[in-house]
Amino acid sequence: MLETTVVVIGGGATGMGTLRDLSMRGVPAILLEQGGIAHGTSSRFHGLLHSGCRYVVNDPESAHECIEENMILRRIGKGCVEVTEGFFVLTPKDDPNFVEPWIKGCDAAGIKVKEITPAEALKLEPNLAPDIQRVFRVPDSCVDGFRLVLHNRMSAERYGGRAYLYHKVEEIKQRNGAVCGVTARNLMTGETLEIACRIVVNAAGSWSGEVAAMAGLEAAITPDRGTLVVFNHRFTSRVINRLHPSSDGDIFVPHGSVTILGTTSVPTDRPDDTIPTYPEVTRLLEIGEPLFPQVHDYRILRAFAGTRPLYTPGGASGRKASRNFNVVDHAADGLDGMVSIFGGKLTTYRLMAERVSDDVCRRLKVTTPCRTAEEPLIETPDPAVLARAAKLFPVRALNLMADRLGDDLTATLQIAEVAAVAARNTKNTHITDFGGGNPLLCECEMVSLAEVECVARDPSTHSLTDIRLRTRLGMGTCQGTFCSLRSVASLVEHGIPLEFAPADSMCRFLQERWKGLRPVIWGQQAREMEFSRSVYAGILNLDGAMHEQNN
Repeated sequence: MLETTVVVIGGGATGMGTLRDLSMRGVPAILLEQGGIAHGTSSRFHGLLHSGCRYVVNDPESAHECIEENMILRRIGKGCVEVTEGFFVLTPKDDPNFVEPWIKGCDAAGIKVKEITPAEALKLEPNLAPDIQRVFRVPDSCVDGFRLVLHNRMSAERYGGRAYLYHKVEEIKQRNGAVCGVTARNLMTGETLEIACRIVVNAAGSWSGEVAAMAGLEAAITPDRGTLVVFNHRFTSRVINRLHPSSDGDIFVPHGSVTILGTTSVPTDRPDDTIPTYPEVTRLLEIGEPLFPQVHDYRILRAFAGTRPLYTPGGASGRKASRNFNVVDHAADGLDGMVSIFGGKLTTYRLMAERVSDDVCRRLKVTTPCRTAEEPLIETPDPAVLARAAKLFPVRALNLMADRLGDDLTATLQIAEVAAVAARNTKNTHITDFGGGNPLLCECEMVSLAEVECVARDPSTHSLTDIRLRTRLGMGTCQGTFCSLRSVASLVEHGIPLEFAPADSMCRFLQERWKGLRPVIWGQQAREMEFSRSVYAGILNLDGAMHEQNN
């Protein structure tokens, strides 16, 4: 049995942020997550780092929190944030009477906005509709949710925090009206893990209602399903918002080399309700057309969906529910040592973690102040290390790789250097090798063998999907058609096993990609998928190989 002071349930941004905060204050803590890194909501959103402008009229408290946390995350999470700014655009289909209360709300929340002419806006973003009427520049930005969770984990582990992925909590143990431990099951091995603790923090997002029920408590959590569309190219350099009350399909977010359109809002009773549909995609395109008239002509890569963990004690739901968060001490409900963090959004994850950690530390009589707003998640890479890496990785991808890897940069570089020496000795190089022995496995996202190998050796990595979440492998134009085969073959060649057999690993990875491709298969994407099918089902006979393997 393991022993610790605090067990955090949920490994999204808020849970990992809480593990980081507690660990930095010297509180022993273990985190349990039922999936891989950024398994739930933290990886299933549009990537917007909110300025708060979206909420200034109907939810001013959330707006104020967003702008403050926006500025903090720009400082501490530079490797996760792309500072793009944003536009709020009034189209002919929007109510002009909404503009003045919106401007007043921005001023009250301390959000700096500046109006520019439509002509100026079109010079900066020429793909916008030519009939836009008013445009305001706002401090929106973009954030990589996968990377944010990973970097919080790295920071927490530097201070002694421990995160157990693929561990599903099955019991919250109680004694004399107080929490005394948890039981979790390792979903990869089936083994049971017992942990004794004094406090449990429920930070399970959309699953937090289920976790509360496990402890015999009630929680007004309404998972709210949102579908999003990913386009093949970056047709806007800024976040583009419709200037009207929050609604479906009113935000376009540039994210790396793609653009994301979101999102819908549909209450659901399942936190894992994440399969997008064709009608949702076509509806989003129709709603997005007043901002980008050519949106129907842009190639769509995929669609995906996630659930928001809305806290709805008053019965409100969907767009009417507050995006604020609440820390609940369940001692008032008869269970001492159980604390939940409900609601909120990724932009305010650090503040949420600080508030729940404050509550825990008051109980433990720990007076160490929170430092998460001052200390960077990862250190700025050493220029000498980057200079070494420039000889072995494509220069264009160097900063991307450094941001993705964080604390693993040096280990990845060492793998590449060893491979380079071996390649020179055997004269075994490839046209896409950098320094020899380090080929690009994913050319869409510029992911090399050394990076894949480093992540694959992590004990918490079990599949190509785990590698994807940390490197963006398979998230580009081909959606895994080429890099899945290359990666599995390379890992087999280097003697690095995954949880599943090679053919099974490829099937699982491609099937996961298929979930988001199914609702958008038309035009160029249909041709792309037919090509992928012919490669894997035809030339490689993957279906037949899987049949033989299973028999």
